[in-house]
Amino acid sequence: MDPIHRGPEDFGQGNDGHGEESGRRLQPRAPLTSDFGQQTMQQARVVQVVSGDFLLTVNPVDGSEVELCPPGEQPPVPVRRNAAERADRERAAAPPVPPGPPAPQLPLLERQEERERLVRLLARGRSVRLTGPAGSGRTALLSAVAADCADLAPDGVVRLSGLKRTVTDLLYGLFEAVYDAPLLRPDRAVLLEKLRSIGAVVVLDDLEFGGAALDELLDATPECAFLFATTPDAPAPAADAHLDEVFLAGLGRSASVELLEHVVERPLTDEEANWAGDLWFESEGLPLRFVQAGALLRQRDMLRTDPTAHDEGRPVDDIFAKGADAEGQGVPLPSLGEGAAPAALLASRLSGPARDALHFAVALGGEVPHQAHLPALVGDTHADAALGELAGCGLLSPAGSRYRLAPGVVAQLEAAGYGEDADDRARTAAQHYAWWAGHPSVAAARAVAEADAIVAAMTRLVPGDGAGQASAAVLLARSATPAFAAGLHWSGWEKTLRLGQEAARIAGEVAEEAYFHHELGVLALCNGNPDRARAELETSIGMRGALADKSGAVAGRRALALVADRSGALPGGRTPAGEEMPAARYDEPASPFGGIPAAGPMVLPRTSEDDTALIPRAAPASGTGGFGGRKAVLGGARRNLVAAGAGVVLAAVLGTVVTLGMMPSSDAQDGRRVSTEQSAVEDDSENGLPADEPADDSTPGGASSSGSSRAPGPSGSQVTPSGSGAPSSESSVPSDSPSPGRPTSGRPSSPGTPTKSPDRTPTKTPTKTATPTPTETEPTDTPTPADTPTDPTPPDTSDSASGPSTTASASGSSPEPVVA
Repeated sequence: MDPIHRGPEDFGQGNDGHGEESGRRLQPRAPLTSDFGQQTMQQARVVQVVSGDFLLTVNPVDGSEVELCPPGEQPPVPVRRNAAERADRERAAAPPVPPGPPAPQLPLLERQEERERLVRLLARGRSVRLTGPAGSGRTALLSAVAADCADLAPDGVVRLSGLKRTVTDLLYGLFEAVYDAPLLRPDRAVLLEKLRSIGAVVVLDDLEFGGAALDELLDATPECAFLFATTPDAPAPAADAHLDEVFLAGLGRSASVELLEHVVERPLTDEEANWAGDLWFESEGLPLRFVQAGALLRQRDMLRTDPTAHDEGRPVDDIFAKGADAEGQGVPLPSLGEGAAPAALLASRLSGPARDALHFAVALGGEVPHQAHLPALVGDTHADAALGELAGCGLLSPAGSRYRLAPGVVAQLEAAGYGEDADDRARTAAQHYAWWAGHPSVAAARAVAEADAIVAAMTRLVPGDGAGQASAAVLLARSATPAFAAGLHWSGWEKTLRLGQEAARIAGEVAEEAYFHHELGVLALCNGNPDRARAELETSIGMRGALADKSGAVAGRRALALVADRSGALPGGRTPAGEEMPAARYDEPASPFGGIPAAGPMVLPRTSEDDTALIPRAAPASGTGGFGGRKAVLGGARRNLVAAGAGVVLAAVLGTVVTLGMMPSSDAQDGRRVSTEQSAVEDDSENGLPADEPADDSTPGGASSSGSSRAPGPSGSQVTPSGSGAPSSESSVPSDSPSPGRPTSGRPSSPGTPTKSPDRTPTKTPTKTATPTPTETEPTDTPTPADTPTDPTPPDTSDSASGPSTTASASGSSPEPVVA
């Protein structure tokens, strides 16, 4: 695992465009100060992964980018592995063989009955749960059963480890074991479809969950037979789960002594046999205790052996009987307590590099680094042999493709003082893994193999208060997260991102915290959680905007746009097609008599026949009118601003109209005088601009200067003969006094138009202004043409009176009283 000695697979040679390493490299950013002698920057490794219908580009510089997978980028269809490929993969996934002399092959004692029963149940397609205490030999029994079931299922036997794994991890692990699909992580639907067709015997060690999660695993794989191995303290399965239970107990006394002799590779003396009997009673016959006890006896033999005995040709019994330790004294048997908890005594007799390796393993929570990392961690070029010493003493147990300390060893070593320098050891491991995981020659699969050790180092550092611990965790997370994403180990990717984000917050590194938020948003989007993705991406964009990180902010906005597109609604209340979302609606009371109050909301004409809106969607056509009792309120900050601006403009127009209406006028055009109570409206009649009808029954000084009189027309309008004989109608600005039978239009009403009685609500007549502004009017009994705008001017009562009013005609005839 030395990154300097790299293989061709590390650069993607011999792979197609979808190989594990596509060979693409992202050029680093141009240095801002290239003349200060900074070191040459390494090229960043970019890998493309297909997740469902997304194409994920793992970018270690600015953050991963995600997009919909283009048609030409789809990976090949997953192909089922054959027997030879499954065997090769199983050998590659096995723990590495420790260096040094080979360990003795231990027999499987007193397990034949359980072994045959498990094979029979699995052959009938039954799933079995094997429960036994830690150190009872569950892993050895699983290996023997897996060898017996190699030809039972069409997809063979699949070995998985459930240690620190969720049900989702196991489902994807089973898919990868049966199908050859490099750099492809199918979505949930495709994954379940593929799993339903798998027929295999799945041997799962160190199961940590039960209940509904276990039911989900069984339901997703109906054609598989499972053999679960777990401890008694693990969660129990559901009551209706179709599982057979097999319990594993300790060995008998004779079998325990026999196992001890296989470990020591010689017969036991009477003293050692009596000591083994006491140990069997104390340990309840757990095989692990006798393997470790045999390691104690071997160490005792080495201490008692005279190095010159073999050269002199003396018998072996004499060598053990007459041997002495370094001080020339005999080596006694370990005490019963040391035999039941032998980790500290075993570690004290190991070499220096082996003890240093134990210090690192304790600091990492029991995770043992790969033997290739031990020379760099310990500082000894021959430290890789320490793994063989630890395995020979029974201090290690296999866990998937790696080793970890055997059950109970961590607690025993911590009691012996091996955890005093845990923080310093974890920081050293974090610095080493940060350099190693970020090296371009290290493949993603190799980084995934050390994922548990990397996560354990970060877990030790993140809550610590030591100097530089948080910064070391940030550096490690920054280097490891791209490798975990490219290696499809997404549970480790998520754990590392969350630990890195917390470490960056503690260390005050805002740029790195923004990067982790961006990656968490991309991960949530790929996992089908758009709400979580939106929150993480918005946080990242805000941080990068404050730091003026333009390229990072652009990457975040692209991902956020895809989140909005996948969630079905764009920011601002719009759908992907551009339609506005339906607004909240409520009923409003009708406007009071006499106009719209000054403090009330400005209501513009409705845009449909049913509703009115504060802000219309489009500018209404000229002359469009209509009334309704229901109004729709459109939400949004932009619409509120537009409504406020429209209200200000309308208020200014209304104030101008009122001011002009109160000013006196003495202008006369073409022999006619237009008073301040009159308004000119556009008309297409032949006689110019006819005047509206007066709003009152009478006005003070009912005669005009011309002395002509006028009589009401058929619809209640007053018609005054002109000089040419053509009738013309005039009206004044409406006042508080009701006007009998006055139409709302400037044109004379047709015969038969119903008139309004004096006790009804007065209507408003339009006023010619610079910009015609439509407003709301009160409903009247007189039908209002749809093309007539209404007058928003409040009534002016300065010149109105209750008496009959007369107007002057253009011909100067005598006035006539108005007939009520």
